[in-house]
Amino acid sequence: MRRILPDIYDNPDIAQAYAYPEGRPWLRLNMVSSADGAAWLKGRSGGLSTRGDKRVFQVLRGLADVVMAGAATVRTEGYRPIEPRASWAEIRAGRPDVPPIAVVSRTLDLDPRHPLFTGAPSRTLVITCEAAPRERRAELAKGCDVIVAGDESVDLHEGVARLHERGLGRILCEGGPLVNAQLSAAGLVDELCLTISPLLVGGDAARIQNGEAALVGLDLVQVLEEEGALFCRYVTGKEDHA
Repeated sequence: MRRILPDIYDNPDIAQAYAYPEGRPWLRLNMVSSADGAAWLKGRSGGLSTRGDKRVFQVLRGLADVVMAGAATVRTEGYRPIEPRASWAEIRAGRPDVPPIAVVSRTLDLDPRHPLFTGAPSRTLVITCEAAPRERRAELAKGCDVIVAGDESVDLHEGVARLHERGLGRILCEGGPLVNAQLSAAGLVDELCLTISPLLVGGDAARIQNGEAALVGLDLVQVLEEEGALFCRYVTGKEDHA
């Protein structure tokens, strides 16, 4: 891997390249897309991933305080509890061995018996709303922490604030496109980490944001490259990044 922006440098330290800014909460999206903007191949993002993307993906998880994902992404991508990694020892010093996963779900169409909700090393969080079925909330609460944010739908402002209250300021959102769009429309996104895979896909795949309209200006602050894949880091304001 090499860095090609803001300078040219071979074999950069990935953890250093994606280090969070100090002294403030930060919400980053991490997504992969094809060169023509598809967010998945045959229904899953894994088909777009490269060896370099998998390395960046793991480092970003290790750096985060919490990993956020929508319920549809959790189901489609087959999420499981995050396991400790020896390579995270330094970047997670003073924190739990693994970050918890926070699942965003309005309807709670989730299996409370799934290992993600019963056996995660860091107790899984579920962010839902008051209108979610009470029976499902109670069942999920036996194995994970349920956060109620909003009335008829999930209020992501409140949900993110509740994560901050728990000391989880470095939030890594892994999608999907609907949750990404909602976060952007709410003005909650600080950074986009986007892997552009050297593929043309076509078809009817979603973009990395689908649903609620948003117009968010981005500054390109870093590009890494490996085997034709580009790893772009955008922030929503250079003054915040500095």
